[in-house]
Amino acid sequence: MTPRERRLREQGQRRQLILSSAREMAEAEGWDFVTTRRLAERIEYSQPVLYQHFKNKDAIVHAVALEGFGELAGALHAARARHADGDPLEALDAVARAYLAFAAKGPVLYQAMLTLDPGVAAAPEDGHVAPRPVLDALAEIRLAVEPVADGRDPELLTEVLWSTWHGLATLTWGRRLRPDLTEERLAALTGILTGPAARLG
Repeated sequence: MTPRERRLREQGQRRQLILSSAREMAEAEGWDFVTTRRLAERIEYSQPVLYQHFKNKDAIVHAVALEGFGELAGALHAARARHADGDPLEALDAVARAYLAFAAKGPVLYQAMLTLDPGVAAAPEDGHVAPRPVLDALAEIRLAVEPVADGRDPELLTEVLWSTWHGLATLTWGRRLRPDLTEERLAALTGILTGPAARLG
C-alpha cells in the first residue's frame, strides 16, 4: 500500500467514524444535542480535524441522510426481490411494509433524511439532480409500482405513495395514529390506488 493509499484509507475511516458517532449521539439524545464540539470530544479528534471532513453540523446531517437513503434503497430492494416472481400487489405491499419498518426502526436516522435535510430529498428542478441514494430509493418504489400502474403515470403514483408512506411513518412515530392498524392502512392505501375506482376516467 502506497503512502497516498494509506492516507486515503485513514481519511475514509475517520469520516465514517464521525458519521457513526453522530448517529449514535443522535439516537441517544436527539439531533439538537449533536454539536461539532461534542462530536470532536467523543471521537477524540480536534475540531479542526473534524472540519477537514465536514464544514459544519449541517454537512454531517447531510452525509448521514445520504447513508440513510442508501440503506433504505437496500431494504426496499430486498423486500421487492422476495416477491419478484409473485403477485405484483404482494410485492408492492412488501415494499410498503419495508418502508414503514425502516422508519420505525431508526426514527432519528429517518428524521435526518426527511426532516432535517430537505435538500437531499428535493425534487429535481432547474437541472438539479437528486443524489444517487435518493434516486435509488425512489427507483425501488417505482419498480414496485409499475406492474400495477395499469396505464397510469408510474412516477406520479410513486410520488403519491412516497408522500403517503412518509405521512404514515411520521404520524405513527408521533403517536398520532394507532400503531396496531398499520397493516390495515397500507391495505386500504393499496386498494385505493389499484382498485377499480382508481381506474375510472
